[in-house]
Amino acid sequence: MRKLIIGLIIIGFAIQAQAQVEELSEVVVSASNYKYLTKVGLENASVLVSELEEKVANFDLKSADFYSEDNDSYVVSFFIPQGKVLASYDSDGNIIRTVERFNNVKLPREVIESVAKQYPNWTFAKDTYLVNYYDFGKISKRYKITLENGDKRIKIKTDIEGNFI
Repeated sequence: MRKLIIGLIIIGFAIQAQAQVEELSEVVVSASNYKYLTKVGLENASVLVSELEEKVANFDLKSADFYSEDNDSYVVSFFIPQGKVLASYDSDGNIIRTVERFNNVKLPREVIESVAKQYPNWTFAKDTYLVNYYDFGKISKRYKITLENGDKRIKIKTDIEGNFI
């Protein structure tokens, strides 16, 4: 019985060793429109914003029904209940620019702390996150925030670091 168990263990090791010898083909993982994803800075955005921006970046223009090699650029709209992205693509499927608007998203900690320090007795009523991305230029990210204090309301604007605009 002891020889049978030792024999099974040796066969088990032999099978695993043989499986490890096989070579795998090379796999390259890359995001289309990686420049867009890098510049919009998904680490600061809420989950909903990040998911929609990833869909915009991974959109396969050439497999779309409306794609034609004759057109130089395309404008595609992406929607979720909390916001929308209007993206302009070139004929190769690269993002040229986007205009993004999201309502009532999770604000970054820096923005919350900055606003709370400047307006200590005010509460957040609404916020809008706006992003304008340009492939060959700057990107602008800002928040429009409505604050309430009793029956008073004010509107303020900040960048993503909490600096008032």
